[in-house]
Amino acid sequence: MSAPRLILASASPRRRELLDQLGASYTVKPAHIDESQRAGEAASDYVQRIAREKAQAVAQHYPASGYVVLAADTTVVRDGTVLGKPRDREDAMAILTSLSGRWHTVLTAVSLLDAGVMDSDVVATSVQFAALSPADCEAYLATSEPWDKAGSYGIQGLGGAFVRTIEGSYTNVVGLPLWETWRLLSAHGIETALTPATSTAFTAADR
Repeated sequence: MSAPRLILASASPRRRELLDQLGASYTVKPAHIDESQRAGEAASDYVQRIAREKAQAVAQHYPASGYVVLAADTTVVRDGTVLGKPRDREDAMAILTSLSGRWHTVLTAVSLLDAGVMDSDVVATSVQFAALSPADCEAYLATSEPWDKAGSYGIQGLGGAFVRTIEGSYTNVVGLPLWETWRLLSAHGIETALTPATSTAFTAADR
């Protein structure tokens, strides 16, 4: 059996689980880049740049033709401020407190690099948190869940209990919007579990 054409440029177990849900065959090769936000850089531009740079960094390890690299980046935005992964416990507490009882936006950029051509999408989901007490936050921070996640919470785990309302893609908040990812993969000839079962083939013109 030939090696998968698709390379996932991420070490995230959530993204692997979602890609597995699509039934795609792939190889994992995490990207190691500087993910700092530039001064004055808008949140949507930031996540799209990081996703593209991840794809480009990994593509350098696969110079032969035929490989397609998929990368993604997710961040939480509140009042125009990007809230990334918490630096420490104090930072995580500050982030959760700032989200308490309020709406925020989760942005994920998905980029696919195929033969030097970059195809990207940015997805936004609005999320409303319940009002959290300091004790609620402390209890959550006592778990292992918040530390590797933008916004210091995971909607697919215990942090989902904090979410009152969601408007938009749930899988986007988890870290890989499935509709947009499926569309990108299909447009570039990457088979998924849906490929044999549907006559619909996405192309670049559909995007």
